[in-house]
Amino acid sequence: MKNFKMIIPAALVILSACSQSTTGSKNASNSTDSTATENPAAAQGLVATMQVADTIRVGSALQMKFAVHNYADTATSFCKWHTPFERWMSKYLDIKDENGVEANYKGAMAKRVMPPPADSYIKLNAKDSVSVTVDLLEGYDISKPGKYTVRYQGGDISGLVVKDSLSFVYIK
Repeated sequence: MKNFKMIIPAALVILSACSQSTTGSKNASNSTDSTATENPAAAQGLVATMQVADTIRVGSALQMKFAVHNYADTATSFCKWHTPFERWMSKYLDIKDENGVEANYKGAMAKRVMPPPADSYIKLNAKDSVSVTVDLLEGYDISKPGKYTVRYQGGDISGLVVKDSLSFVYIK
């Protein structure tokens, strides 16, 4: 019984990591936009996007731009864990070829203290954005030519959602 008294609070702390509390007015209308209602960052006006060239030659850098935009009228923040803003400290992308074979992640896997400390958050002023460019070849084993699809999977920790996946063709 004593173990449950320790496990339950610890589980609650872990599950609340990187959560952002939001408040709304009583007169606000209900939205059917799933990103706004399911994701605290999106509800605060944060939108994340990814960009990569359509075609990349084998041997060239595979540069992906990851941007976060704050469309809200107030400053807000998001957790940089599980985003390109901390480079390759966790597997936050799902990269698959046209046959559904997943590219192996070759970066670090960091163990984390929960809840995240204050320096784990990036603050964005109203109507501002921040971006970073990373080479996907530094974090993933992509060597075979073909068509690849990239999906962002780090939203559970960072609080960010990238609505659309992106694809590129890796050619000889």
